[in-house]
Amino acid sequence: MASDRSSPLLQPARHEEDGGGGGGGGGEGGGLSVTRRLRWWQRALDLQEDKRQALFSIPMILTSLSYYGIPLASVMFAGHLGELELAGATLANSWATVTGFAFMNILRFLQTQSIVLPLVMLSVVPFVIHIGIAYALVHWTVLGFKGAPLAASISLWLSGLALSIYVTCSTRCKNSWEGISFESFSYIFTNLRLALPSAAMVCLEYWAFEILVFLAGLMKDSETTTSLVAICVNTEAIAYMITYGLSAAASTRVSNELGAGNIDRAKNAMAVTLKHSMFLAVAFVLALAFGHSIWAGLFSDDSSIIAKFGSMTPLLAISITVDSIQGVLSGVARGCGWQHLAMYVNLATFYCIGVPIAVLLGFKLNLHVKGLWIGVICGLSSQAATLLVITLRAKWTRMDLSVGMDKEDPRISQTYVN
Repeated sequence: MASDRSSPLLQPARHEEDGGGGGGGGGEGGGLSVTRRLRWWQRALDLQEDKRQALFSIPMILTSLSYYGIPLASVMFAGHLGELELAGATLANSWATVTGFAFMNILRFLQTQSIVLPLVMLSVVPFVIHIGIAYALVHWTVLGFKGAPLAASISLWLSGLALSIYVTCSTRCKNSWEGISFESFSYIFTNLRLALPSAAMVCLEYWAFEILVFLAGLMKDSETTTSLVAICVNTEAIAYMITYGLSAAASTRVSNELGAGNIDRAKNAMAVTLKHSMFLAVAFVLALAFGHSIWAGLFSDDSSIIAKFGSMTPLLAISITVDSIQGVLSGVARGCGWQHLAMYVNLATFYCIGVPIAVLLGFKLNLHVKGLWIGVICGLSSQAATLLVITLRAKWTRMDLSVGMDKEDPRISQTYVN
C-alpha cells in the first residue's frame, strides 16, 4: 500500500526530476528523446537512483545475510566437531532449504509495503540470539551435533513468530492486512500466475547448487569432498545474499517504473543496480582472496580442507562475479514480468549445461570438486549471457499489474504495483 511512510525507492520517479542529471526522462513526453541518447555508463551515473536503491537494498542485504546466517552458523558449529559432522550438517541443511522457509512469504509481504528497516531488527536479533543458542546446545548439553539443527529450528521459528506478530500488531500494516477473509481467496489464482514461475525460477537455480553437495557425497573421500563443496556453496550463497538485496531493489524499481509507464527510468534502475552489484562483488572477491584461510577456518579446523579451499578461491572469484550479474538480471526479469522466460532459461542453463558439465568434469575427467565448480561456472555464465540478451533485445513495455483483478478495489492493484 502506497502510503506517505513508503520509502522513496518504492515510488515511480516524478517527471519533473527527469529533465536533468543522468537519470533521464519518463517513458513519454519530451524527456524521452533525451534519454534515448544516453549511454549505459550515463545511465549508471544517476545519483538520485543511487540514493533510492541504497535506502532499500542496504536493509534488504542485512536482512538476507541475517536470515541465511541462522542455518549457516549451525553448519559452522557442527563443522568444528569434525569432517563427518560438517558433511552431515551440510547435507541436512541442503534438504531443509530445498523447499525454502515459509516465513519468507511474510518477509516479502513487508518488503512490498516498503517496510524494510523493521525487517533489519526482526532478522538481526534472531540471528544474534541463534549464535548463543547454537553454542549452548552444541557445547553445553549432551546433544552435541544434534544441537546445531535444533538451534536453527528454534531460531527460525522465533523469526517467523516475530514477523507474524509485527504484521498483526503494527499500524503500518493496518491498510494492507485486515486478517484472513473469504475475499482474499478470490485472488489466489492471480497470485499463483505470478508466484509459480517466480518460485520455479529461483528453485531451479538453488537446487542446482544443492545437487553439487549430493554429487560430492558420491566421490571418493566423500567426507572431505562434501565438506569442501559445503564451504564453497555457502561462500557463494553469502555473496549472493548481497546480490539478492540488490536484485530485490532492481525488481521493485523496474516493476514500479514500468507500471507508471517510465520505461527509460526502468532501464536507468537496471544500470545503477548492475553498477552496485559489480562493485560489491569485486570487494567480496578481494576480501576472499586475502582472507580465504580465515573464512575456511570458521567451518573446519582441518588444515587439509582449509588448504584445498584456498585452491578453489580463483574459481569462486569467477562464479561470484558472474553470479553478481545474473542475480540483478534475474531481478529485472521479475520486474518486467518475464518470469516464464527466466524459468526456462534456468532450466536449460543449469540442467542441460551446468550439471552435465559438472558430472563430466568431476567424475569422468577426475577433476573432482574443481570439475563440479567449473560446471557451476558454465551454468551461471550461460544463464547470465542468455538473460542479458533477453534484457537487451526484448521490448520493454508498460505493465498493467492489475490485469485480472478487481480494478474497482485500489488496495489490490496497489499491492502489486508497490
